Amino acid sequence: MTNNFLPRTLGGALSDASLHRGDAAFILHGEHSTSYRELDDASHRMAAHLLYLGLGRGDRIGLLSLNRIEWLVLFFAAVRIGAAVVAMSPRYREGELGHMVRDSEVKAIALVPEHEGHDFAAMFDRLAPELPTLRHLILLPCDGKATRTTAGASPLLHMPYERLQRGDAHPAAVDALAAAVSPDDLAMVIYTSGTTGRPKGAGLTHRSLLASAQAQAEHMRIGDHDLLSLALPLNHVGGITCGILSLMAGGGRVDLLPEFKANEMLQRIQQHRPTLLAGVPTMLTLLLMKSEGLGTDFSSVRLLFVGGSNVDATLLSQLQQRMPNATLMNLYGLSEASGAIVITPWDATRDDLMNTIGCVIGDAEVQVIGTGDAQPLPVGGVGELCYRRCGVVPGYVGAEAAHKDAFLPGGWLRSGDLGWLDERGVITLKGRAKDMYIQGGFNVYPAEVEARIARHPQVLMVAGIGVPDPVLGEVGRYYVVARPGAALDEATLRAWCAEGLADYKLPRQIVFRDELPLTPAGKIHKAALRAGTH
Repeated sequence: MTNNFLPRTLGGALSDASLHRGDAAFILHGEHSTSYRELDDASHRMAAHLLYLGLGRGDRIGLLSLNRIEWLVLFFAAVRIGAAVVAMSPRYREGELGHMVRDSEVKAIALVPEHEGHDFAAMFDRLAPELPTLRHLILLPCDGKATRTTAGASPLLHMPYERLQRGDAHPAAVDALAAAVSPDDLAMVIYTSGTTGRPKGAGLTHRSLLASAQAQAEHMRIGDHDLLSLALPLNHVGGITCGILSLMAGGGRVDLLPEFKANEMLQRIQQHRPTLLAGVPTMLTLLLMKSEGLGTDFSSVRLLFVGGSNVDATLLSQLQQRMPNATLMNLYGLSEASGAIVITPWDATRDDLMNTIGCVIGDAEVQVIGTGDAQPLPVGGVGELCYRRCGVVPGYVGAEAAHKDAFLPGGWLRSGDLGWLDERGVITLKGRAKDMYIQGGFNVYPAEVEARIARHPQVLMVAGIGVPDPVLGEVGRYYVVARPGAALDEATLRAWCAEGLADYKLPRQIVFRDELPLTPAGKIHKAALRAGTH
């Protein structure tokens, strides 16, 4: 059951959940299980140790690791004392991480010293002279081993996580600071993908995170009977809000996987029998592929929510066939909305599921504005989708804090996505505003063409962008990954598209690839395609 009230702060929400759920399991991780009470107690102790390091309200603490229980302990510890977590991905590298630390004025980073051959601890030691606010590195254990010590002098204080747990604690000081934390205090900074220019840090507050999580929990009817298999990264709203906080709001459990690997996730599904599954289309496509012939039992799944884009027809049919007891829902969210803000209704038709992203949840509102004059459009008009209330953040942090281009008067967030509303309030997504290209004088939305290509039974993944053309101005280039063993060529795909699309929408360029670049959240990384790096 979801709570009938909204706690003031994230630390308070965890304490409330601990009070009601106590020793009930909350986080499954590896062969271990952590209860609501254990996570609450551990984060309270860790908050005291963060104070011991001189960290407190208003400070920024980076978290850089794959999904793990220590990440959650540190997250709830930081927000309990009014510090804000800056979410970082192990897939980021020096330029991105250095920018985030400088922009957010990060004071400490909890990190895995090494990951896949990249030495993050040594990197930050080297960058330290350029990062004037950074003082501490909290070194997380690697693969269950004790944290290694760093040889030689370092300008930063290296503190192994195990030693920090044994440090002096001041629980009374934690309680005093926790009482002073406001719902509108900054709780988390998530940097956008940076498709144009430098990434921008969205400033998520206690209020915005809790509002989004509660709205999702209520919409999905999450209760103490639910278990979510979660491989979406915690440094993204898909992991922290749509996963951890929404299940906490409903009193459910989370099976936390370090990262998405289809074989490992299938093993966990077979072992723990989840009622909820979540992922982006690329993840779910790979999950189904790997499950072929394994006899994986998905019958326990009652709800599958898909983030990132509409479910294409082929994937939808496959998911429904493999998970006959599951209701499928699209979930649309933004970092600037703290998580989900649009979800498919329970009474949606198949056509709704296929072609729309759903309706706003909680107390959220939506309007469509013209791309030129930013004026509201009538029902049916295609323009930029704007949202307010529910989990919409008050703004950005760092260098972008003074820039309000993404926000309109009245608290409206400009999503950067194009779409339209019908008379029921159901939203149809047309794609990113910057994705639209003009081919021979006609507006073309790649999402529509991608949906057609994705319906071909031999296509595994597809992504489209507009590229310059001396005759037509711009043309569509579509990168396609074919299914293993498929005999697919350009002529076949063009003929397929011609059966379902107007001639001016037909792709002029089709490029086959063995794989496509993905963002840390598992979505296709179109910025890399535009930059020509793949």
